[in-house]
Amino acid sequence: MAKSLQTLLKQIAQLEKQAETLRSREKADVVDRIKEAIAHYGITADELFGATKVRASRKRAAAAASGKARKPAAKKAGGTAKYTDGAGRTWSGVGKRPNWFKDALAAGKTAEDLLIAR
Repeated sequence: MAKSLQTLLKQIAQLEKQAETLRSREKADVVDRIKEAIAHYGITADELFGATKVRASRKRAAAAASGKARKPAAKKAGGTAKYTDGAGRTWSGVGKRPNWFKDALAAGKTAEDLLIAR
């Protein structure tokens, strides 16, 4: 006996409804067991989930509302140029050497040759 597509779709819908009902019951039981364990062991939300970004942002919002908000850090100024290649490229001498600087050294110039005259 071949079943029609409509019959199979109805059966699928019924089975999905039964599965959702069972899942809801099981979920409720699991939640109850978790609540009991939390109460028994005195587990806090931070112990269970760790400090979350949401909590941190809530703390910042509360601090801002109470007038105790931290001031944003001042932006660091870019370094003053110390070396130049004469073509408009500069480097402060801090951090990784730029390619133009390395190329100039490889071509025989010294770091002193590239210093900006002050």
